[in-house]
Amino acid sequence: MNADQIAVSAPATSSKPHGAPTLRIRAVMLGERINPSGLELGALVSSTPAAFRVHAGLVVIFRYGVVVLIGLLPSEEKVLTDNLKCRVTGELSPYEEEIAQAQLCKDEDAEAVQPGGPICLSKFSDDRLLLVADALAKSTSLARDERRVAAVFDVIEPFARELAEHGRTPRRRRGILQLIGNALLVQQRVAGRVAIAEKPDVLWEKPELDRLYSRLEDEYELRERLDTLERKLTAVSETANALTDIIDTQRSLRLEIAVVVLIVIEVAIGCFQILSGMH
Repeated sequence: MNADQIAVSAPATSSKPHGAPTLRIRAVMLGERINPSGLELGALVSSTPAAFRVHAGLVVIFRYGVVVLIGLLPSEEKVLTDNLKCRVTGELSPYEEEIAQAQLCKDEDAEAVQPGGPICLSKFSDDRLLLVADALAKSTSLARDERRVAAVFDVIEPFARELAEHGRTPRRRRGILQLIGNALLVQQRVAGRVAIAEKPDVLWEKPELDRLYSRLEDEYELRERLDTLERKLTAVSETANALTDIIDTQRSLRLEIAVVVLIVIEVAIGCFQILSGMH
């Protein structure tokens, strides 16, 4: 079975005894990018992002590396993710993932995200599920970027401590440049590929769902986490640039000292030759 012809069977909903029907929603970040072009998993529900009805379940694929699996069994999720690997660039190991539960509520006014609980939806419509998939995919991607920035901070801390305690800067200029590169990569990913601050396309056609998406944004703290991440990235870039400038200044100073020493030696040799010629 290839990636373009996947057929799975799964119930879209399950119900607990004496409870409302629920949906299991799992977002998995497979890598840096996923190419969904030409992919045919089932009936097309949306083109941006690519979403397919896989029997009674829903699969939503985001180009920035996240696939959201809705209403599928764990074994069927594994079949899908394994077959999507050939379309993944920069595969992650282990995968970043986040799981949520959606539950039917009485009416649209009751639609909300319970703190630490299920996402209450008035119905499991494709539009609503696409909004949930968008929020969960962005949250999963943010978690990955937050981890990367935290790792960069762990590397910067010893540099800053050495400068504060001993007044010395690290000599590993390449390491500083790598820090800047990592910060720029995360910035490009957040600003360009993921576009966390942008609202999903489905809201252009269904503006009445804007309130639901706002609640999803608040529950997963998408804007707050994005602001925090951007502040950290700015701090990383400024710190790395400052360290690089200090290192470059020190190198320039050493070079100037070397030039002065060479000039003094040359003058001394010239004076010695003149004195030797006089005698």
